[in-house]
Amino acid sequence: MEYRHEWKHEISYSDFLVLRKRLSAVAAHDPHGNGGIYEIRSLYFDTADDKALREKIDGVNIREKFRLRYYDGDPSFIRLEKKGKRNGLSIKESVSLTRSQAEHMVSGNHGFMPDSDAPLLREFYLKMKNQGLRPKTIVDYTREAFIFPPGHVRVTLDFGIRTGLDSTDLFSPQAVTIPAGASPMILEVKWGEFLPDLIRDAVSLPGRRVCSFSKYAACRLFG
Repeated sequence: MEYRHEWKHEISYSDFLVLRKRLSAVAAHDPHGNGGIYEIRSLYFDTADDKALREKIDGVNIREKFRLRYYDGDPSFIRLEKKGKRNGLSIKESVSLTRSQAEHMVSGNHGFMPDSDAPLLREFYLKMKNQGLRPKTIVDYTREAFIFPPGHVRVTLDFGIRTGLDSTDLFSPQAVTIPAGASPMILEVKWGEFLPDLIRDAVSLPGRRVCSFSKYAACRLFG
């Protein structure tokens, strides 16, 4: 597992247009999606007392959250993801699931998980049993992604953040999501051992400070 550096910035639409033009000149679009643009739907899990949400808001140094995720409305590729944070560095683990397995998770049927060959599934099962992790809300948004192999860099522009309120019907095309208030566009820059100057210059925006924006936290304001 590789811990990675991560910057987040809240940006305006004019920032978005500038960044898209700069990044298109120096980096490649993610080969997934249409021209690097795709729709993301996630279902986040939390405890009854909102442990993951409170740790994010409080800025706890070591924290984690779990989510189910798929792309462009296509449930043929689904992942369980664990996003962790330690000393300002981030790490992500994931495992692929079938739609049936994901539906069992959402409904609270954990029978296939304890004996799985995937350590992440076994960990998630134990935390569902011992901590009471359960589905909380759907988070939808659009992402435009760029990659730059030196430094293992990935830059994303996220916008159109929508909340499912308290909906957990992950695969229903009729699941209603609404705009998460005045949520900003988000620039995320992730890299491994070093951030090349070419990318550092491309994402530089005067007056924009690194922030700790959480799409999950923004959407939980509504349910």
